Amino acid sequence: MGSGGHAIERSNSESELVKRAPSSKPPFTLSDIKKAIPPHCFNRSLLRSSSYLFLDLFFSFFFYYVAAMHITRLPTIISYVAWPIYWILQGSVQMGLWVIGHECGHQAFSDYPWLNDTIGYFLHTGMLAPYFSWKYSHRRHHSNTGSLEHDESFVPKKKSALNSFSRLLNTPPGRLFRLVILCTVGWLLYVCFNVSGRKYEKFANHFDPQSPIYNDRERLQILLTDIGLVVAAYGLYNLALVQGFKFLVLVYFAPLVIVYGFLVVITWLHHTHRSLPHYDSTEWSWLRGALATVDRDYGVFNTVLHHITDTHVAHHLFFTIPHYHAMEATKAIKPFLGEYYQFDDTPIIKAMWREATECFFVEADEGEDKSKGVYWFNNKI
Repeated sequence: MGSGGHAIERSNSESELVKRAPSSKPPFTLSDIKKAIPPHCFNRSLLRSSSYLFLDLFFSFFFYYVAAMHITRLPTIISYVAWPIYWILQGSVQMGLWVIGHECGHQAFSDYPWLNDTIGYFLHTGMLAPYFSWKYSHRRHHSNTGSLEHDESFVPKKKSALNSFSRLLNTPPGRLFRLVILCTVGWLLYVCFNVSGRKYEKFANHFDPQSPIYNDRERLQILLTDIGLVVAAYGLYNLALVQGFKFLVLVYFAPLVIVYGFLVVITWLHHTHRSLPHYDSTEWSWLRGALATVDRDYGVFNTVLHHITDTHVAHHLFFTIPHYHAMEATKAIKPFLGEYYQFDDTPIIKAMWREATECFFVEADEGEDKSKGVYWFNNKI
């Protein structure tokens, strides 16, 4: 899968530098890259997209039925095994549904914007996610990827911005703490408090229509998002009254933790690697930023999650390509991009610990011949 990508050179020493991705202006344009992709990859089929949607919905409802009708009646000792299996299966399938909602936000589901937004709205609202709010902040992420000033998510800190508390977070216990937070409440911290997001002059979150993240044309849809979430929460409240809060936690909220653990880890790892540059305003351009991402291999989850994991470079270049064409598009651009294409097949758990260790802040290289507007991950405070 990594053929045509940038080979990563690493010694047994954890501090050994990886071979960096090119950070100079690419010798090609976005139009040049597009010509390397078969034209049919840009075609969106409502029928084909819907087939993936209905298949995911079928499995999600099937797993819910099994949990509600059977796992709840198992002896306690057996349920200790059955519930985690259910959570992983249900959370994985629902993450696939999240990806389809994400495609709706990018208008990659069909040729009908109103239908895309309707499906995306109900899918994400059903998982207590702010659809329009995230759609617009995510669009700004795509517009400013790799920019230290304007990217919207997982914006790394410069070395000069670190404080004394950072030394504690850069120890093994600190890294473990960061990963636990990332995998459990990282999503909530981002949408509620803009943690790890772009810095604004005033408080920003994904629920306030007056949040600085949004412009005046978007504020009504942020309100519509909030209304949907209130209605969904009210429905869950009534379900808890009938079935009990414990039932709601086991059947609904526990898989949701898996969903948002997946989402945060996938997004973080796509943009966090020692080989990837970040840019300040003196060096950043859209194409250089879009190329500053890395494809990863999640094994069987690549298919379950509709290849959002191993085709992310192509997605950042052409986000309206539907997921069922993304693998073919990736295969087409890899030889064209050459060293500008990044792929890492390190097992994900190992990669999480390595990136938490090695990618703690960014700094520019020293020396007069080095570009001060290009920043690289490091961990030596």
